[in-house]
Amino acid sequence: MVLVLMGAGLAAGLVAGLFGIGGGFVVVPTLIVVFGFFQFPPEILMQTAVSTSLATIIVTGFRSAYAHYKRGAVDMKIIRDWAPWLMVGAVIGSVLSHVLDGAVLKLIFSVGVFLMGLHFIFPAKNNVRFRFTAEMPKGIPLVSISSFLGAFSALLGIGGGTPAVMVMTACQRPIHQAVATAAGFGVIIALPGTIANMITGSSVPDLPPGSVGYVNIIAALSIVSMSVITAPIGARLAHSLDGVKLKRYFGIYLIVTSIYVFYKAMVTG
Repeated sequence: MVLVLMGAGLAAGLVAGLFGIGGGFVVVPTLIVVFGFFQFPPEILMQTAVSTSLATIIVTGFRSAYAHYKRGAVDMKIIRDWAPWLMVGAVIGSVLSHVLDGAVLKLIFSVGVFLMGLHFIFPAKNNVRFRFTAEMPKGIPLVSISSFLGAFSALLGIGGGTPAVMVMTACQRPIHQAVATAAGFGVIIALPGTIANMITGSSVPDLPPGSVGYVNIIAALSIVSMSVITAPIGARLAHSLDGVKLKRYFGIYLIVTSIYVFYKAMVTG
């Protein structure tokens, strides 16, 4: 289990740096498969996968964001404006994941990943279609969008980088700045989300060995030990590569992943 998850950590760190995401789109499907193989209780498998993924994003997202920050690409004003509402949303999303059935969580994840996959496959069209303003949201729109992003990301076990990049590029922020700033969003969402998942899962019986609430520490450390190596590599590549083809390949992976998780939800619950 540790070796497989270390491999997932290598991939998660790379995509975190490349696309400004937390790596959850790689980590959660891997955890679903691995936890299922090692017979984690099915009624809490999805909650454990999502919560553990969030825990890894604290480190992976920070490593990625710091690598971008050293290049001067992170917009700290956006980080400060969005942070409080991202955190509120993350706590709400974590509480919802505790309340919802595992099969429902899988369906939400599969739909969310499918939509993100379409975004990666058709990046150029999306950028043109949604480029409608030169200012970031303020006031009620800011509160609404950032709170929803935090809750949505916590439910899926992701860093929220993809929708954050969509919003920032729609507001005519350069793509490299959007990717770099979105990497910081992951940490802001993952930290309160992880703490909330530890608390809400603390009273759940029959948790797997090495778990604190819904967070499996053994799995999280296995992934993080490798993701910290590849996140800076991904950040460097993001500033030097034309990522259109790479995004499309990743989008195809997301579509396949969404179909797999949807199948698991329908067949095994």
